Amino acid sequence: MDIFNLGDFKLQCGVTLPSASLGYLTFGTLNKARDNAILFPNFLCGAPEALETWIGDGRPLDPNRYFIILPGHFGLPPTSSPSNTPAPFDRGAFPAVHIADDVIAQRRLLSEQFGIDELQLVLGWSVGALQTYEWAVRFPQVVKRVASIAGAPRPSPWTRLWLYSVLEEPLTGDPAWNGGFYADAGAVQGGTRRMAHNTAVTLPPQGFYREGEELWRGLGFSSTEDFISRFWEAFWLPHDPNDIIVQARKARAADPAAGGDLAEALGTITARTVVVGFTGDPMFPPVECARDAARIPGAQFREVASNFGHLATFALSEDDVKTVDGILRELLAA
Repeated sequence: MDIFNLGDFKLQCGVTLPSASLGYLTFGTLNKARDNAILFPNFLCGAPEALETWIGDGRPLDPNRYFIILPGHFGLPPTSSPSNTPAPFDRGAFPAVHIADDVIAQRRLLSEQFGIDELQLVLGWSVGALQTYEWAVRFPQVVKRVASIAGAPRPSPWTRLWLYSVLEEPLTGDPAWNGGFYADAGAVQGGTRRMAHNTAVTLPPQGFYREGEELWRGLGFSSTEDFISRFWEAFWLPHDPNDIIVQARKARAADPAAGGDLAEALGTITARTVVVGFTGDPMFPPVECARDAARIPGAQFREVASNFGHLATFALSEDDVKTVDGILRELLAA
């Protein structure tokens, strides 16, 4: 993991974060023209390494052809976060951050570190997809293509409620929370486990646990309890609770229109755009993804019939992987 020093970084909320940093990974080689770059922002609590499964020789995201950058985002270490920032902005005192802050920091990384002024593609899943819309609206002259996968420009009321009630409330309601100034992350693990269990119930598609289907079996788990422990708890427990909350709040506030008319903002997008929705995804249902695509000039909407819904992010199904690869290959060839 490499670190880009942002210096004293002024956030959208007006606070200047001292000595801010942005973590990132790269794959492939930047060509002399500096025009073969792809940016692949990450999802909530997903380290950049989590996206490596979508990169490979002969695949659309081919490091032999493209220079692929996987940036972190605020709230996700080693990028500046509550858990790694010194006082006075440590832990519960970390300032509010926005998707726009992430994108502005990433733009600086491209320009100052690599001299990149053109991106062949910006793509992302979930919170990463929120960032793709911000990129397309804020820096249209840089972005040639956009792929929003299982995401939205502005989360729906249901998704905002989910981010608050499923992720935030179990943590802030833990007896050890102490306004975010707990002794250590382990002190709040009761709240983190409750959050993991709530996610296990609400995020997979209906039928995921249904008798006779039990899709978790095909993933190598022996029981629902084993799946919850080794998949959901294993995903959430390593993360600092303050970091999770900062990311969840940032996702809730995502809005490339900055409080203005969303349809008008999406209408300014000039990048060739594809919006991908997965059946069974309660976070970003295909019907909502199709509505977003209809607001973008020339955008295509692609619905993927999937047994895994929002969990398709993790490349759990070979069919999902082949379908997404096909969509990306077609987009990059256009």
